[in-house]
Amino acid sequence: MTPVQQPLTKAPDAGGRPGDITLAFEDNRIAGILFGEHDRNLALIEHHTGVDILPRGNHVTLRGGTQRARALTRDVLEELYRRAGQGHAIDTAEVEGVIRLFATLPVEKAQSPVREIRTRRKVIRPRSAGQKTYLDALAANELVFGVGPAGTGKTYLAVAHGIALLLAGEVERLILSRPAVEAGEQLGFLPGDMKEKVDPYLRPLYDALHDMLTPQRAQRMMADGTIEIAPLAFMRGRTLSHACVILDEAQNTTAMQMKMFLTRLGEGARMIITGDLSQIDLPAGVKSGLRDAVEKLSRVEGVAVVRFSDADIVRHPLVARIVDAYEAAEKAEDQA
Repeated sequence: MTPVQQPLTKAPDAGGRPGDITLAFEDNRIAGILFGEHDRNLALIEHHTGVDILPRGNHVTLRGGTQRARALTRDVLEELYRRAGQGHAIDTAEVEGVIRLFATLPVEKAQSPVREIRTRRKVIRPRSAGQKTYLDALAANELVFGVGPAGTGKTYLAVAHGIALLLAGEVERLILSRPAVEAGEQLGFLPGDMKEKVDPYLRPLYDALHDMLTPQRAQRMMADGTIEIAPLAFMRGRTLSHACVILDEAQNTTAMQMKMFLTRLGEGARMIITGDLSQIDLPAGVKSGLRDAVEKLSRVEGVAVVRFSDADIVRHPLVARIVDAYEAAEKAEDQA
């Protein structure tokens, strides 16, 4: 395994301007990976931060912009250098992810370690302040609620965490569930066998799973029951012990369904519940079980509630703008 590179050494300013930050890279090979072909990674960072990055040999000088922007640029370069030293590719997505992460972190948390999830296929890291808080909460609590808009990585990171726990032997099973709300949990009238009936509602969970395990291994683990994907209705009457249990789209549960699900938690189990309270598909007048549970349990010991915002959206940048536009329109309608 490639040794972890130490943080960058700060070189003394030599004739630099007041406010300049100069960084020295100890490994020229890793510095080359960080800079990118024709310094394209440095140009991308400059574009996002407004700071001039002036490379010279194994040194770079950060000049211009605000003091906060220069500090942000320094933090981004140090984190990318560390990741390059671990053997990770430094591509556009990686650079933009690190910029987003440090740009949204409070100043006092910018220097704290960034938690990673390691699966057999990839290393997954937070790409926003909300994601960092979420991963920290998953590591420290038995029950975690991830609440926020689409595109913030709530389900993806939950599945990654569950896979990591399973591969590390910390749990014996991974159970993924969703309410089949469009069918009203009345699945019998749908065509096909039970798997064919419920698969369309559970497809996003399969997609996340296959991004972290080879299809062959995922199929084997589902065949022997190590990984189970099932609609919420199938959880009734069970006690789920020594398992990581994930409930996705939880905004579409009723308060009774949510209570039923929460009380399935058994010995040695972890539970992760995700949902978006702006996309509730329940009949009018029916309170979301996710909203009800968050209100009742947010101060209970061992329970963490992580609220994502638009700043945590890590899909295509247009998704964030779409969410903003819808929210602005809804506010305008409310005020009319």
